[in-house]
Amino acid sequence: MTGTPFRVGLVGYGLAGSVFHAPLIAAAEGLALDTVVTSNPQRREQARADFPDVRLAAGPDELFARAGELDLIVLASPNKTHVPLATAALKAGLPVVVDKPLAGTAAEARDLAALADERGLLLSVFQNRRWDNDFLTLRKLVAEGELGDVWRFESRFERWRPRPKGGWRESGDPAEIGGLLYDLGSHLVDQALVLFGPATQVYAESVVRRAGAEADDDTFIAVTHAGGVRSHLHVSSTAAQLGPRFRVLGSRAGYVKYGLDPQEAALREGRRPGPEGWGTEDESLWGRIGSGESPLTGGGRPVPTLPGDYPAYYAAVTAALRDGAPNPVTAREAAAALDVLEAARRSARDGVTVTL
Repeated sequence: MTGTPFRVGLVGYGLAGSVFHAPLIAAAEGLALDTVVTSNPQRREQARADFPDVRLAAGPDELFARAGELDLIVLASPNKTHVPLATAALKAGLPVVVDKPLAGTAAEARDLAALADERGLLLSVFQNRRWDNDFLTLRKLVAEGELGDVWRFESRFERWRPRPKGGWRESGDPAEIGGLLYDLGSHLVDQALVLFGPATQVYAESVVRRAGAEADDDTFIAVTHAGGVRSHLHVSSTAAQLGPRFRVLGSRAGYVKYGLDPQEAALREGRRPGPEGWGTEDESLWGRIGSGESPLTGGGRPVPTLPGDYPAYYAAVTAALRDGAPNPVTAREAAAALDVLEAARRSARDGVTVTL
């Protein structure tokens, strides 16, 4: 990489901003974290401690007022701010990365995509779970035909959090776009569509189980894909026993994988992406592929898990800005996932299967 790095303004320094975006931006060749926007005193102190040379701003308007000094805006702010802030950034002439979900509705996402096209600007959505180690491994197995024709895809993001933590992510106010359906569900739906293509039907069950909780904390989504694959997607904060992350059944073999990609835990611990061992896991956590037996009783053979690679997202964003390379996650892809999430919400509310 040669030339001056692209200067990045990061809006938000909560979990998404401080754990995911800031470290990945700082580690990306060709990007420089210029400004962090947060009005929270503790988060301002944290940002300054993490990145001593970073500039601080109290609000996004300060960024837009000096748009000529920046090359990219990254929105790691609460979900309800994504559409207005992305709109303002694009109108200020700045490319934008938006954390998932891009918007509350598919229509809003498509409007943003049209605005970006009109302005000739990059609008990308941070779907980091496309670069999870298990997903990269599964995608390779599917592409190489190791499973035969895939019939059923089971995917889970389950946690045991019997007491609500509070905050906007668990708010029952629809304006906050909270709840697991739009949080973890955004990841699982995106992965299913990447693997198996467009959805034609959606059925969902969504409940609030925990005392004091306001937003959905236990949701199941069944997706029928145009190609015939059935995806069963589970997101829960109330799973006392965790199921496999993936269970994928095909005409030739099945693949079962337990555990989570290690990159989030590493980032939470303050580790930064580097060349040695980033995103790798121990052999004991490898998934297994086979037929006719349970992997828990030794059935099948272990499949080496590919290293996870969150840094690949911002490397692709840099290449898109510098060379016009493909956008790693487009707004229209995000809109297709939102079509499914909206259908799931309607299905769970009305007890119907929704045809897209």
